[in-house]
Amino acid sequence: MSVPCLRRRSFAHTLKITAVLVGLLAGSHAARAADLAQLDKLTPSGAEKSGNKDGSIPAWEGAEPPLPGWEWGKLRQAHWKYKDEKPLFTIDASNVDKYADKLSAGQVAMVKQTKGYKMDVFPSHRTCGVPDFVASNTRKNVGTAALNPDGWSLKDATVPGYPFPMPTSGVEAMWNAKMRYRGVGIDYKATITAVSPRRGSNEWIRADSEQTLFIPWGVKGSNALSSYPPVEFYVYFGYVAPAALAGQSLAITQYINQAENETFYYFPGQRRVRRMPTYSHDSPQIGMENQYTLDEPNVFNGALDRFDWKLVGKKEIYVPYNAFGAYDFKAKFEDVAGNDFIAQTHRRYELHRVWVIEATVKAGMRHSAPKRTIYLDEDSWAPVLMDDFDGRNQLAKMREGFLIPVYETGTCDAMAMVQNNLAEGRYVFDTHTVGTGKDIRWITEPGKHPRLKANFYTADNLRSISER
Repeated sequence: MSVPCLRRRSFAHTLKITAVLVGLLAGSHAARAADLAQLDKLTPSGAEKSGNKDGSIPAWEGAEPPLPGWEWGKLRQAHWKYKDEKPLFTIDASNVDKYADKLSAGQVAMVKQTKGYKMDVFPSHRTCGVPDFVASNTRKNVGTAALNPDGWSLKDATVPGYPFPMPTSGVEAMWNAKMRYRGVGIDYKATITAVSPRRGSNEWIRADSEQTLFIPWGVKGSNALSSYPPVEFYVYFGYVAPAALAGQSLAITQYINQAENETFYYFPGQRRVRRMPTYSHDSPQIGMENQYTLDEPNVFNGALDRFDWKLVGKKEIYVPYNAFGAYDFKAKFEDVAGNDFIAQTHRRYELHRVWVIEATVKAGMRHSAPKRTIYLDEDSWAPVLMDDFDGRNQLAKMREGFLIPVYETGTCDAMAMVQNNLAEGRYVFDTHTVGTGKDIRWITEPGKHPRLKANFYTADNLRSISER
């Protein structure tokens, strides 16, 4: 008699578990439906559609195509609808306090301590588009994209698309920045990584190179991130000048779920490739006099593991926007890069809403900038500004990303950037095209491009192409 009783209890227990699971599933579906309804009130990337109260930030317009006649190799700004606009006003040392509530601490410090530094503020334009397939994938990510148990790496998402269009944490917001749609590759036939002179000197560091960034999950369509190798991007650098760097080259694999990237570096004097297992995070870049670390390019670069990322909220701030001056490949480098700062004529600022994220180094971790504040454009999720603080909580560096509409992708991106070392009075100007005579290219179809393949970024291939 006891056996049937146990069976009845087991059956009843199973029914209870089933009921609970059904209830949880129903609750999950209801929550996802509510989130999708909320996203429908926003832009496809999760930004507010409306402008601000006084109209200084307009409503979202979507992608603005270039004026007729643009093709790669022609100046982008010359084919921008608003190219002839004049500044609304200029921020300088005499009035910076008036505008301080719409500037970062680093921007205020830059204006106050750098003689002659000014910021021209122009009318704002929200023309960062979201391609249909990116919008569709972003909707699929609502309630399904997930982080790994480590709390900082991305487990899965539908790509290309924003994993968390309505983020609830700083880490989620940062993954939106990392996974923004940029095509499958970004190619520089020529770029200059420049470090301005020490105080009292006129001697620049000017490293001329070619670079290629390969983003394997950026293929048009709809795919699970987990169906790809866990790679955020691959990147190749080949230096051609100065003599101290000429011939050096490197290939980096930046992972989605690993803190350390994989770096192979070719040294021509030794005629060999070396693996550099700790060349990441705040490691100083070779040849840059400790002015530039591995996680500073493009405002922020690299793994999220060393910081706690706090989502502060949104703020209206003057940030580099529609800043085509840093992509003026026909300009002379010396006319744009002054000894103390980038020429006022090649910086453009607009008022935009940005997400504010505070990064604080984790207990037990170390970093040369233990506190950081990063600002992400609400329409594109591109990093446009970052302030670094040192171990004494003093402002150390301020980085600005020069965001522009990308005609190839229909989105916006900020590849070119400047980093101002507020403590030492030097700056880094990187991933721009000024003075190179050649434009940057965003690639949306891999085709037969030899560098848009994973095997291009191996140690063996790096040795092969470097010794030709």
